[in-house]
Amino acid sequence: MAPIGHVLETCLYAHDLEAARRFYVDLLGLEVESERPGVFLFLRLERAMLLLFDPAATAAQRVPPPHGAVGPGHVCFAVSEAELDAWRARLEAAGVAIEHEQSWPRGGRSLYLRDPAGNSVELATPRIWGFPE
Repeated sequence: MAPIGHVLETCLYAHDLEAARRFYVDLLGLEVESERPGVFLFLRLERAMLLLFDPAATAAQRVPPPHGAVGPGHVCFAVSEAELDAWRARLEAAGVAIEHEQSWPRGGRSLYLRDPAGNSVELATPRIWGFPE
């Protein structure tokens, strides 16, 4: 059996999916794969999916099994070193506060910010984990 290759999808929770749409689609540029207003918003990246659910809606579902989390979650998106400063400028121009900037021991840098639901969003260069760009 081959080893697991990569994360296929990850999930965050947001009560206001329209605000999440404005943040992830309009500001960050993710592509909408599908959505059900008030229930979920599924976003496509290159080879992975970000699933945004209203926590009340997904807790009440039967199929697939209900799931959810309490409190802010975290997601990290890979960006190139050459583009990180441009992302900072775009976010700041849109009024999004950069909560923290980190330089890592392996090399690479990260920007931390919050989405409208309070989730921690990180934009990082792949070198933070020793991956090539």
